[in-house]
Amino acid sequence: MNPNSQPFFPGARTAVSPSYEVLKEEHEVSVLGGPQSSMAARTTVINIQTDTVVPDHIVWSLFNTLFFNTCCLGFVAFAYSVKSRDRKMVGDVIGAQSYASTAKCLNIWAVVLGILMTIGLIVVLAIVLPGVIQAVVKQNSNGGGF
Repeated sequence: MNPNSQPFFPGARTAVSPSYEVLKEEHEVSVLGGPQSSMAARTTVINIQTDTVVPDHIVWSLFNTLFFNTCCLGFVAFAYSVKSRDRKMVGDVIGAQSYASTAKCLNIWAVVLGILMTIGLIVVLAIVLPGVIQAVVKQNSNGGGF
């Protein structure tokens, strides 16, 4: 170890604890009121442009492709989501937003039509199925066969 090197912790060579010196410096700064200079304080503002987040709705499109693929809207939405992700990777934010907006619209339509078709299927089954069961039972009770 070099004898001219300074210790890592302030107060390591002295008997004073490091926390006392830090508190002492903070007290001196608060009493003195900060640095005194005749120059006006100059500030520098640095604008850091953050990456614009463009949702590509790819998970939603994949879900619609697998479960609510009414009129292939889920598949088309998935294709637009992939295009949006590709545009985002290239750096074309406006193109990515355009494709993402189209994918979102197609996803909404796919969900709405899928839910309506599911409800319609349940209603049709609830209305038609009892009549079919009744006709089959009546046919079997009359001795008729297939």
